[in-house]
Amino acid sequence: MNDQSPPPGWTPRDPDTPGPDPRSQPPGREPPQARAPAQAQAGDRAQAGDRAQAGHQTREQPGRDRKRTGWRRAVPGWRTLLGCVLLIALLIGGALIAGYLLVDIPPANATATAQSNLYLYADGTQLARDGEVNRVNVTLSQIPRTVQETVLAAEDRDFYSERAVDPKAMLRAAWNTLAGKGTQSGSTITQQYVKNYYLGQEQTVERKAKEFFISIKLGREKSKDYILEGYLNTSYFGRNAYGIQAAAQAYYGKDVGALTTTEGAYLATLLNSPSTFDVVAHPQSRDRALARWNYVLDGMVKKNWMTAADRAAARFPEPGKIRPAAGLSGQRGYLVEAVKEYIVERKIVDDKTLSEGGYRITTTIDKRRQNALVAATDKQLIGKLDPQTHKADRVVRAGGASIDPTTGKVVAMYGGLDYTKQYVNNATRHDYQVASTFKPFVFASAVDNDSRTQDGRLITPNTLYNGDNKRRVVGTRVPYAPENEGQQSYGDITVNTATDLSVNAVFAQMVVDVGTDKVKRTAVALGIPEDTPNFDPGPAMALGTLQASVLDMTQAYATLADHGRYTPYTLVDSVTKGDESLPLPDRSPHQAVSRAAADTTTSMLVSVVDNGTGTAALAAGRPAAGKTGTAELDRSAWFAAYTPDLVTVISVMGQDPDTGTLESLYGALGEDRLGGGGYPARVWAQYTKTALAGSDPLDFDLEIQPGAAPSPPPFTPSTPEQPPGTTPLPPVPPHRPGRPQRPTPPTGGRNQGGQTDGGQSTAGQDTGGQNTGGRTADDQSDAGTDSGTTTGTTTGGGTTTTGTTTGGAGLTTGGVLGGADGSRPRPPSRYLE
Repeated sequence: MNDQSPPPGWTPRDPDTPGPDPRSQPPGREPPQARAPAQAQAGDRAQAGDRAQAGHQTREQPGRDRKRTGWRRAVPGWRTLLGCVLLIALLIGGALIAGYLLVDIPPANATATAQSNLYLYADGTQLARDGEVNRVNVTLSQIPRTVQETVLAAEDRDFYSERAVDPKAMLRAAWNTLAGKGTQSGSTITQQYVKNYYLGQEQTVERKAKEFFISIKLGREKSKDYILEGYLNTSYFGRNAYGIQAAAQAYYGKDVGALTTTEGAYLATLLNSPSTFDVVAHPQSRDRALARWNYVLDGMVKKNWMTAADRAAARFPEPGKIRPAAGLSGQRGYLVEAVKEYIVERKIVDDKTLSEGGYRITTTIDKRRQNALVAATDKQLIGKLDPQTHKADRVVRAGGASIDPTTGKVVAMYGGLDYTKQYVNNATRHDYQVASTFKPFVFASAVDNDSRTQDGRLITPNTLYNGDNKRRVVGTRVPYAPENEGQQSYGDITVNTATDLSVNAVFAQMVVDVGTDKVKRTAVALGIPEDTPNFDPGPAMALGTLQASVLDMTQAYATLADHGRYTPYTLVDSVTKGDESLPLPDRSPHQAVSRAAADTTTSMLVSVVDNGTGTAALAAGRPAAGKTGTAELDRSAWFAAYTPDLVTVISVMGQDPDTGTLESLYGALGEDRLGGGGYPARVWAQYTKTALAGSDPLDFDLEIQPGAAPSPPPFTPSTPEQPPGTTPLPPVPPHRPGRPQRPTPPTGGRNQGGQTDGGQSTAGQDTGGQNTGGRTADDQSDAGTDSGTTTGTTTGGGTTTTGTTTGGAGLTTGGVLGGADGSRPRPPSRYLE
């Protein structure tokens, strides 16, 4: 019997319900009533099937046939991504397998048998070799366990539990480097050993790939103890020491077996940066070295290799003095170390690669001028020392540097008594105040920034400032009232005269008028490193409280000498290894300050040499500009000066030879005090005269600030008779074409019973070429000597009132104001000159 029941989902029609109106049906379709029952049922089932199929197709269509539009078309599907990942994984896996099979463990590299580097003078003659490699291998059992652990705490704390390579650490280091967090190492000790012993220090993809595969093989074939022993015997610790045994001797004068935990921690610290963290060679890096040393000991505690109590009791073990190789005696060692430092700091070669040797380094040092600087220092200073007679002579040290301003080449350097006796280079150290040699930078900044005084007057050499002793600086929240040298008060004086006499009160006020931040920017632009110790913007900055090196100051003065154009200094002409010539850093010059700022500053420094505290430099027989300086507590005395073609800075320093502490120079060479215009200026004069011998004297070609030229004097003063028993002044140097008119030597008011002759201070004006004791004609001296006191000159267009000197201050001796920087002894003072 056939089942006539409707299909599922079919709603039966009620026979009593009227059907749809045929007129409402679409054309061509007959009403259901017109169809036979069997046909109607078959048709209904067919339509139901069609509707079901249509519904299925509607549900499937979005997943199969809907087209991707917009940005989705650029994104690959998941099947494509999965295929790419699998392909990359397959390629990487194949590369790893191939690399492991193809890369063999090579023989030991040149580090294990490192060569010496050859250093040459600028003319190609040999300056020095940096000595033979210092290495003594020891077994791991000879190294105390705690010393081994300090190295692990510093370099790889999970060495014994980790694999030979640490991919996560390598990726992390790469990411930190790309993110600008500094170059970081992701290497394990195994990788470092491979790099030290089998490969090299070059930063290339090929070397890193080889390091990776060799480390894996070595980790599979050798024990951890074997690798650690090799690492400790091949690592470079500085002081030409390879391996921990050589380092123990170089830093503590003992075998490795006698090292304490704290000493081992310091040697482990050196592995991170051998050159920088030697606190004897680089005292300015002491804080960074101590931070690393503390990091090592804290790591020991974290790994339970050291108790907290022992950590708390740990004290930094001061390393011993450096014992350089005999082949680097005299100045050669200073020059070699300065060149190495230059190469490493400018990333020409890193220190570990350089220590492998084999480099031929041609320096910029001019052999003739180098010998001249040594000879001048020996004759004018070192040769006069007599510690048996003058106890203070034992603390006297000297440093000097000389630069060609047009090329930036360092042509000579004086580092100290002898590299084998006194290791620290006095030309590059950063622990002495530069004193008043900083003052020209304040004025240069004033001109460069069109600065004005508190009452709106443009700052020029003729601008009047109050030069009274302990005058309170106005315009700053920092209470500051500096003493002048000898506690002298000068009243209203021009900037030119204040520079001649190095008046602290004037420049302390000027630096505030200009803006301390602007002055710092100018000094940095001239060549003073921004990270110089104690380079803090404040009123005291004007007096040179920062601790720039002699070489840094020479760089800055070279910028002034070259009309404000900064050319980075260099100690290196070329670096080669085999047939390869290494690229040197770009040293393209640029204008640091305006020419008017530099040249106007030079014009005032010419006056310092001709009439102020630097007259001893006249012995060079060349047109010169310079500035003297005496640091706080007389710990250093400076003379920074230049001719148009040579810039040289000389500094005399006080340092205890046993403890290394900075000492005052009181009583040295039998004098109460040493000033920059004394021994430093004499060394400068002899060196400059010899260094420039055979060349024509060059005059300064200056384009000075508008309104900076001095006004002519309103009258020609007469000169009174020379008082009996006084020292005559030297003749005023004749005016040279192309140079600004120079002031007459300041007398400060020569004392005659307490009154000045005329009572007028000199202010940077020439007296018209006349003096008694020898009348001049056409600016040429007839008798060759001056009768003594010059009176009646003007101060920047205005004449100071006559009057009585205070306590007779201001006696001139040898053309230099008494109590300033000349030969007359001055009472001790703790303030800068």
